[in-house]
Amino acid sequence: MSVGPEHAAVNGRRKPPATYRQVADELRARIRAGRLRPGERLPTQARLADEFGVERAAVRQALRILRSERLLADVSKGTPATVAQHTGPAFAGPGASPQPTLVGLGPRVTAAFGARHVQIDALCLTAVSLTLAMGEPLRQIHAGRSNPAKVDVRVLLPSRDIDLAFPTRVGAADARLKRNWLAQRNAQGQVLRHNLLALRSTHGIDVHVTFRALPFTPPIKLYLLNGGEALFAYYTLARRDEQIDQEYLETYGVQGTRSVLFPFEQGRGLRETTFVEQSHLWFDSLWNTISSDLTLTP
Repeated sequence: MSVGPEHAAVNGRRKPPATYRQVADELRARIRAGRLRPGERLPTQARLADEFGVERAAVRQALRILRSERLLADVSKGTPATVAQHTGPAFAGPGASPQPTLVGLGPRVTAAFGARHVQIDALCLTAVSLTLAMGEPLRQIHAGRSNPAKVDVRVLLPSRDIDLAFPTRVGAADARLKRNWLAQRNAQGQVLRHNLLALRSTHGIDVHVTFRALPFTPPIKLYLLNGGEALFAYYTLARRDEQIDQEYLETYGVQGTRSVLFPFEQGRGLRETTFVEQSHLWFDSLWNTISSDLTLTP
């Protein structure tokens, strides 16, 4: 496919060049349709940049997205990428189905690290999913396959000073459940902050990680990536037994990593664009008003 006509002058005006997401969408469509077959090499990044009328940096970011979706292998600066032998399910783009957080969040966070300025906002119960999702982009940075200049991460978590709506014991309050949750919240937050701040000394990346406390238990989790994508999931309660201090307690709890994550992208229709914009406004309103300083200590 040649994109030249797409960018030809129309009524005296030249259409804007494709974005990296549009490049990824087109290449993904070619792979899904069988026009690019498993094991086949893509054109060089220079040829793709010329075809789509974009800079090579946009091509590289598109290829990173497809690699994170397991559609491409051997993505590097030196040689053309290869279509993966066994392409996994689509985690992003048109037609992607919602995925459990543990499956769907990682590829999107990895793709977000293709930007020069990475911006991630998260509202969640413990930050377990976000910490796990950071594993692959950190590996890519250490391997030299990703090189952002700046990373800003803001995380909203429930305050230690509130009575949690969940997890909670069935029929009676139990301070041990809150103690366990608090230990997990603090541990995950400390790991997340440590791993990201380490990029300052190891790679010279300007990193800022900030936590603030909410005065309520959030019924949802929300991730905002680079200002253009919102990922949303419900915390669904389930009755289950939980072992604490060698005793099994009947509780109402959640499995956040299994919560189904729904993606919304700015620019993909009015509905999705509005959802992304309103999600940012909502997050910022919580951050700037009723949230408070959070210290990750027992």
